[in-house]
This record gives sequence, structure tokens and C-alpha cells, in this order.
Amino acid sequence: MKHLILGALLGLLLLIPQLLTVVAAVAAALLSQPVLVAFALGALARPYLRRPKRWAR
Repeated sequence: MKHLILGALLGLLLLIPQLLTVVAAVAAALLSQPVLVAFALGALARPYLRRPKRWAR
């Protein structure tokens, strides 16, 4: 599924070269917002930060 989405995105970028500048501008605008970057990193790291199960009670 990821390969299909990546292929579709690359196909669109080849067909419409101006789309690359638009995508780059949107990505730069989103990355310039520290709150959004921190939220995204926290959302991605959340599954790995679960508490370990207790081995003794």
C-alpha cells in the first residue's frame, strides 16, 4: 500500500513539475511551526513510550 501511494505521488510530481514547489512550500511552512513539529514527534513516539509491565507485585 505504501508503495502504491509513493508511486502515485511520484507520478504526480513527474506530470506536474510545479507541484514540487507547492509541496516544498507547504512542508517548509509546517516545519517552521515548532508546536506542530513537537506534536507530530510526540504522536509518533507515543507507542514506544508505554510503561513496561510489572514483573513483581
